[in-house]
Amino acid sequence: MTKTPLITPVLIAGCVILMISFAIRASFGVFQIPVATEFGWPRADFSMAIAIQNLAWGIGQPVFSAFGERFGDRKTIVIGAILYSIGLLLSAYAITPGQHQALAILVGFGIAGTGFGIILPLIGRAASPERRSLTLGIGSAIGSAGQVFGPPAAEILLQSFPWQTVFLIFAVVILLTLLALPILKPAAKTHAHAEPHEPMMTVISRALRDPSYMMIFLGFFSCGYQLGFITAHFPAFITEVCGPIDPGGMLAGIGISTTSALGASAIAVIGIANIGGSVLSGWMGGHFPKKYLLAAIYTGRTLASAAFILLPMTPASVLIYSAVMGSLWLATVPLTSGLVAQLYGVRYMGTLYGFVFLSHQIGSFLGVWLGGRMYDLNGDYTLVWWIGVGVGAFSAIVHLPIRERGMVAQAA
Repeated sequence: MTKTPLITPVLIAGCVILMISFAIRASFGVFQIPVATEFGWPRADFSMAIAIQNLAWGIGQPVFSAFGERFGDRKTIVIGAILYSIGLLLSAYAITPGQHQALAILVGFGIAGTGFGIILPLIGRAASPERRSLTLGIGSAIGSAGQVFGPPAAEILLQSFPWQTVFLIFAVVILLTLLALPILKPAAKTHAHAEPHEPMMTVISRALRDPSYMMIFLGFFSCGYQLGFITAHFPAFITEVCGPIDPGGMLAGIGISTTSALGASAIAVIGIANIGGSVLSGWMGGHFPKKYLLAAIYTGRTLASAAFILLPMTPASVLIYSAVMGSLWLATVPLTSGLVAQLYGVRYMGTLYGFVFLSHQIGSFLGVWLGGRMYDLNGDYTLVWWIGVGVGAFSAIVHLPIRERGMVAQAA
């Protein structure tokens, strides 16, 4: 097939849906202190709700992906947006930890139906092989740009409304993603049609027996652990630990006058840096072995996190770490999803990436839950940070033995 344009309606519509979905998902850490304070809960209670949300997202991802490949991606997105909205709506009226944790399952399934696991395979199938890695990088970058405005928007709204009202606002906003569906219509003949036709279970069975696939699965765990912990706990961590902000300094001059505002802004800085990092990662994935790029990214995360813990925390160190970590934040996504497509093709890319993403979300569950649990036990997050350093080093190593080869050679 001929090379497709880089910017397509599928890419634009997919990025819009991803951006809104990710903006809301990235803001939940901002609600840690308001919710816990109102009800007098331990930190672990609301953390468990976020952790369950991440686990439900991971469990739901291969299910939603398989449904989309069987019945259509747009139907999957509609179901996901409705579940996401209902979960947020009911969460606004939840008054016990158990209620929040149960409703987090709906929110997690909603994210699964509107997030990377559905949109990236849709984008990947519509792109030519030469541009697939870069296209996935652009989708990851622009979609995750929601992290730039999601947490600050939540922080601003919380200054005027109770957290319950903010949840209701978000419930309406996620439904607006459905306005992008009319243009999210790929061509009748995608690049999946150029591949040999095999039953889904045949491809899945071959992948599950492949050591390279299992190493991708294991390696993605630490990505979820680190991202889940930071998204859920970094704002609260900064609020409580960071040194005071100079009222006459530069940060105060741009509206960051409190450590809570700095915490929300740190997540936004991660999102800004992530835009460039994801696009660069996608471009490099089309020119260099993806496994070595992934190993380098996890090594960079490990070193940056270790340095951040060991050095005194100041507003400057928070922003520097956020920028460094942000450049490596979702740089793993186009490489991991692209590696799955390279090894097994794009016909069932969503389902195969969905299973890999389950590992990511198991890690995310543990990162979020351990963050709250260890905080309640020890009064700080130090041990959870060091676990993140350790699993990051593990992922850097486990990617190295992966055998990169195309699906035709593997099928043979």
